[in-house]
Amino acid sequence: HALKGIDLDIASGELVVILGPSGSGKTTLCNIIGGIETSTEGTVEVAGVDISREKPGHLSDFRRDHVAFIFQFFNLIPTLTARENVEMIVEMTGRGDKQAIPDILDAVGLGDRMDNFPAQLSGGQQQRVAVARALATEPDILFGDEPTGALDLPTGRQILGLLQDLNAQGRTIIIVTHNQSVAQIANRVITLVDGRIESSEVNDSPARAADVTW
Repeated sequence: HALKGIDLDIASGELVVILGPSGSGKTTLCNIIGGIETSTEGTVEVAGVDISREKPGHLSDFRRDHVAFIFQFFNLIPTLTARENVEMIVEMTGRGDKQAIPDILDAVGLGDRMDNFPAQLSGGQQQRVAVARALATEPDILFGDEPTGALDLPTGRQILGLLQDLNAQGRTIIIVTHNQSVAQIANRVITLVDGRIESSEVNDSPARAADVTW
């Protein structure tokens, strides 16, 4: 079993870090909450929808309508510009406003690089495109699966700061990581060990992303 006896509530507007070593089940948990994978038992309710009872086609609709993912590796299409990478997801999902894409790219610090191709951007800038792509569909929940794993410390801090800013605007954010330092920015830290929740700790004083070290 990848997960065993998980009992978890995440409130709208929380910034939660799911922390654990490789193989602890954290990515599986993230994928089940996000509708990428289905659980064999239990109930999974997200944004008022019991996705554990949905058929695969309906799960695709759920993902399109409610969630977005940022992964460790940016998964940008190399032949499209930053703007086009974001536009593509809006066209595919039918969600979001193409006219707002320049403003979204500007908000993540890429206002002057939106017509550059991925190869012309740094790793941190490519991850910012991935963040903009996720935001363009206006998701209820934004998932980050090791979103700083491929980045150096200064760039990682920038991405964490951006996620904190988005959370301050009311966005629900769930970050999956093995990096204890990233957990410093969370409102709550859920630690998984061998597929079980070992602890769930509220952080009354989250660190600023600029102060995170690893």
